[in-house]
Amino acid sequence: MGGRLTGMVLLDTCALLWWTLKPERLSPAAAAACEAALFDGIVISSISFWEIGIKVKKRKLVLPVSVSEYVSIVEALDRLEVVPVTAAVWLANLALKWDNRDPSDRTIVATAQLRGIPIVTADSRISSWYRHVIW
Repeated sequence: MGGRLTGMVLLDTCALLWWTLKPERLSPAAAAACEAALFDGIVISSISFWEIGIKVKKRKLVLPVSVSEYVSIVEALDRLEVVPVTAAVWLANLALKWDNRDPSDRTIVATAQLRGIPIVTADSRISSWYRHVIW
């Protein structure tokens, strides 16, 4: 893994949804990591917005506002950085020696790996492969 671990964390899509809409769903360790990361910054991959939009379209997720309103609210949060999926992220995604075929999971892991930061996630597929997970 490149980079150094910092106080910064990357939230996977579910952790983002829970942090912003249902913080009681976060584990105590995840909630503490999010609270502490507010000083150094919280990172999310822009692919999480795509994943949320797909879930809303398929009626697997109901938001209290439209997807575009939710994105605007999240983007306006202080100390939160939305990282675009760049060519470097796609190349890191492709280079992962991981049999997970979910593009969101792979992109989130690639982003965290490039940044050298842990991922806040309850996803066992991610935590079984990526060493630096907080849950």
